[in-house]
Amino acid sequence: MKFDKVSFEETLGANVVEAEKCVGCGACVVVCPFSCLEYNGEGPDLVKECRVCGICPQVCPKFEWSRPKLERFVFDKEAKVEDEFGIYRQISVAQTTDDRTAMVGQDGGVVSTLLSFALKYRLIDSAVVSGIDQQRALYPVPRLVTTPEEVLRCAGTRYSYSPNILALTDAIKQKSTSVAFVGTPCQIRAVRKMQLAGLKHSKPVKFLIGLMCSECFTYDGLVKTHITGALGLNPSDVRKVNIKGKILVESKAATKTIPLAIAKKYARKSCQLCDDFSSELADISMGGLGLNGWTFTIIRTEKGEKLFSSAVGGGYLNVRSADEESYALNLLTKLSKRKRKAL
Repeated sequence: MKFDKVSFEETLGANVVEAEKCVGCGACVVVCPFSCLEYNGEGPDLVKECRVCGICPQVCPKFEWSRPKLERFVFDKEAKVEDEFGIYRQISVAQTTDDRTAMVGQDGGVVSTLLSFALKYRLIDSAVVSGIDQQRALYPVPRLVTTPEEVLRCAGTRYSYSPNILALTDAIKQKSTSVAFVGTPCQIRAVRKMQLAGLKHSKPVKFLIGLMCSECFTYDGLVKTHITGALGLNPSDVRKVNIKGKILVESKAATKTIPLAIAKKYARKSCQLCDDFSSELADISMGGLGLNGWTFTIIRTEKGEKLFSSAVGGGYLNVRSADEESYALNLLTKLSKRKRKAL
């Protein structure tokens, strides 16, 4: 595919980075064929003269964004007004049947179960997820995993941003041919734009699993300032962080809470510019939505439906109707509407 010969400076530099709209997904860094961009921990740095190939603007989720265009690409149709949380085929509430996964999973352990199932039966050869940095407790980093054991080591949700798209470079280096990608709504958008543009880094991606996301918090704010400073916890002792109307920080000794009103001051600025709560362009979208031990699951595409149904049929997941969870369904609708009104 031929692209308009425009530079990073006149497109993403001026209209996204300098405009403080960059979400830090790293897509532009990954696709630059001349290594002109490097990831600085929050977004791209132009480290040498741009070769004006015009590729990076094609993948940025904040540059010349068109929801209808991507919906037609993914679903062959556009969402209607009544599609309050995007296009979907079915919704359900699910949980893993595996005790080990249930112990380390975030809510119902469904994401980890689907990845482990797909790896076991060779539906995929690897998966892009987030893990924890070995040197900094609770600090998220992108990972390419290839075994169910590695999936379990990376289980759980991070509430600081992990630029998972960077791990697609590892997938290319390892010659992966079938990858499941797990990411936030902005990352799902970026990968879809990469697929639409026909770029090589997206070619191995077979499944997109989207996470529901209201916002991410800065590591310095949430972990250093509040969990370490205000709560007096050692991040290395924290077993799990979750949100159920407030942030729950579970350590070896006790569970402490952070009111969302306080946590919001640590939110990343770019999250205020996002209008997608439920990863509307994913094959499958998942989130806790106040549920305990279960995951609210939105099946959006045929390939997502086949993967989910196969895992259920194999006994890997317990499923019940989403109609039984009116609170979660109402919360999904409420948060989706709130996000769309944010812009």
